[in-house]
Amino acid sequence: MDWTYEDIAKMIDHSLLNPKMTDSELEEGCKIALDYDVASVCIKPYYVKRASEILKGSGVKTGTTIGFPHGGHSTAIKVAESQQAISDGAEELDMVVNIGKVLSLDWKYVTDDIRAVVEVGHAEGAIVKVIFENCYLQDRHKIELCGICGQVGADFVKTSTGYGDGGATIDDLILMRKYSLPSVQVKAAGGIRTLDQVLEVRAVGVTRIGATRTIDILEECKKRLGMK
Repeated sequence: MDWTYEDIAKMIDHSLLNPKMTDSELEEGCKIALDYDVASVCIKPYYVKRASEILKGSGVKTGTTIGFPHGGHSTAIKVAESQQAISDGAEELDMVVNIGKVLSLDWKYVTDDIRAVVEVGHAEGAIVKVIFENCYLQDRHKIELCGICGQVGADFVKTSTGYGDGGATIDDLILMRKYSLPSVQVKAAGGIRTLDQVLEVRAVGVTRIGATRTIDILEECKKRLGMK
């Protein structure tokens, strides 16, 4: 095998965004992330401060969402959300583009909106991932967004929120990798539930995934590697 447990675990952003999740479930989710030593948690914004306390000193980063899930927040609100999240301890920000503005082809607005969050994030050393919500877009929109994200220095392009009409597809991931600068990484989210799916997206250049089935994926990983 050309991968290790760490290779797979450090691809995973453990997703803790379901609106029904309680405080105790969010705390348990952070502990799962610690136990399996994943890349990060992506947690509901109000819980960032507590999550960062739980994860402090570990190799697991605290992440949250900006403009989630529909991207329609004003840019000023996305900036304020980003500032609050970073103040609370977030090290990674997953922001949703303004989907309606993308479909309106208002590329200046879209560029300025993404740039504003990237600038706030980078000023404080945070990673910024830009969520396209591909299920609502045509390839021409996705290609344009990849170019914009490279132009403004985003760290990742990401397929989906997990709350739209569809999730990550191999075709979309190949397209996003092809049209993104080498400096921009690709994150797959939505429907990645098994180790085989993780390996499939890894093979086309994905370096992060959003997952709720972290335990299932990593227990299968351990099994195949002969780990206890």
